[in-house]
Amino acid sequence: MYSFERKMAQKNVTLSLDEETYEEYRDFCKKNAIALSRSIEVFMEEKMKKEGKK
Repeated sequence: MYSFERKMAQKNVTLSLDEETYEEYRDFCKKNAIALSRSIEVFMEEKMKKEGKK
């Protein structure tokens, strides 16, 4: 079950990322009409599912 299917509170987080990678990914998301935070959330969900944690 993905988070958009559940009623959950949002959590603000602070991350340390390589600046160039972040800027490139942010631009990628913008050009492809993808919410950056949602794409990271989906990555986390898929990673946990793959690892059998969810």
